[in-house]
Amino acid sequence: MLKGIETVGMLLMSNVFMTFAWYGHLKLQEMKISEGWPLIIIILISWGIAFFEYCLTVPANRIGFEGNGGPYSLLQLKVIQEVISLTVFTVIVMFVFKGQEIHWNHFAAFGCLVMAVFFAFLK
Repeated sequence: MLKGIETVGMLLMSNVFMTFAWYGHLKLQEMKISEGWPLIIIILISWGIAFFEYCLTVPANRIGFEGNGGPYSLLQLKVIQEVISLTVFTVIVMFVFKGQEIHWNHFAAFGCLVMAVFFAFLK
C-alpha cells in the first residue's frame, strides 16, 4: 500500500514539473517575459525543468512496478500516469492560464480516462 501511495505521489509531483516544462514557456511569453528569446534557450530551460520530472518519474515507476515488489503492472502504471498528467494539466490551466476555457467535452474526455483506470485495474 505504501509503495502505491509513494508511486502516485511521485508521479503527481513529476507531472507538475512536466507541465511547466512543456507549457510554462507559453505563460512566460504571455507575461511578455520571454519575448525575443531564441527557441534554443526556451528548449534548454524546458529540459532543465524536465530533468526534475525524470528524477521523480523514473524512481516512481521502479518503486511502483510489480516486478520490483510494487503493486502495479506496467499497463496500470501507464494509465495512472496519463490520468495524473491530465489532472495536473487541467488544474494548472485553470489556475495559471486563466482565460483557457474548459468545456463539457473536456470533462467527458477526462471521465473516459478515469474509466480507463477502472478497466486497467479489473482482474
